[in-house]
Amino acid sequence: MPRFLIQHKKLLFLLVIFSVVGVLIGMRQVRGVTVEVISVQAQPLIQTVIATGRVMSPARVDIGSVITGRVARVLVEEGDRVEAGQVLIELENYELIAALRQAEANEQQARVRVATVSEVGLATANETLAQAQATLDWSEREIRRYQDLLAEGVLSRARFDEVERAYRVAKSQHEAAQTQVKAQRQSGAQTREAQARLSEAMAARELAAAKLAQTQLRASAASTVLTRDVEPGDIVQPGKKLLALATAGETRITAQIDEKNLPFLKVGETALASADAFPGSKFSAELYYLAPSVDPERGTVEARFRIPEPPAHLRADMTLTVEVRAAHKEHAFVVPLEAVRGVTSGTPTLLIVQEGRVVSQSVTTGMQADGHIEILRGVQAGEHVVLNAVVTPGTRVRPRLIANTRSEVLS
Repeated sequence: MPRFLIQHKKLLFLLVIFSVVGVLIGMRQVRGVTVEVISVQAQPLIQTVIATGRVMSPARVDIGSVITGRVARVLVEEGDRVEAGQVLIELENYELIAALRQAEANEQQARVRVATVSEVGLATANETLAQAQATLDWSEREIRRYQDLLAEGVLSRARFDEVERAYRVAKSQHEAAQTQVKAQRQSGAQTREAQARLSEAMAARELAAAKLAQTQLRASAASTVLTRDVEPGDIVQPGKKLLALATAGETRITAQIDEKNLPFLKVGETALASADAFPGSKFSAELYYLAPSVDPERGTVEARFRIPEPPAHLRADMTLTVEVRAAHKEHAFVVPLEAVRGVTSGTPTLLIVQEGRVVSQSVTTGMQADGHIEILRGVQAGEHVVLNAVVTPGTRVRPRLIANTRSEVLS
């Protein structure tokens, strides 16, 4: 080996290494940088709005007493289903039962008084009137006869005065008997008084019965017992909640949805819902109400859904996840959000591979959600879009195609 090569062996080794690296770099520049790309293809796109909601009862009813009393019995437990009119709680009622019986006795006494006035009293008054009429008729005949005798001078003045006084008494008694008969008749004063007493007694009896009925707390409609806050022996006051009921009826959902999703929602949209406790059991729902105002603190809008066929596991106030089908397109270009540059600046662009090199392409975007975005204009089917690669336009690349099967966008 030449002496020169022996002396510069290390230098030669470095030259070989640099040559190999240079060749590799040159080959890489010729072949290009490997980048992941997707092929743009038209595909169905379904955009849904996801929100958290709760089960609404058709109506929530708080059961309480309107009187003060001691609880005798509580006839229901939490979770029980009750029918309209069913007794839920009974209060002690001994005093009110006695008060009702006394009121019923007073009413019966008033009825007897009315019957006495209309039957016995009127008959007696008619008999008295008949007797007074007979006495008056006789007195009238007598005074006419004595007037003739007085005129003939046969009768003394003193005797005539006695007969005249008897006539006046008979006439007064007849008038009193007439007044008594009128008073005993249906429109008479005594009858009206007796009727008034009867009406008063009936009202007292109805009041006593109403107070007694208030010792039984009943369900106003078919319901489910949600909470029970009372036990036998408790002293209850008016206005205190003892039971909470959820009335039977259409099951509904209330949810707070971000106001930015308002453009995608309209009444009548279908939805899929699932309870957080039963995520694998989905059921259908329908959007029937959107609040006319926005909650300024949370930036949300209340949405309500009806559930045509609620599953058996649903409970009042249960937390649900609701997916509203907001928009649907049969043919849409969708790419990952990471592939689009300048979205926030308002000048979105894509890096597209053309003839082995990267080209920047301006695009118009559409719906955006869950890390994906719709491309409305700027790309064609079959073009290769670069995914999140640190490359600049003009760079030669070697594309590695990965699947782009995104068919549903969630927000």
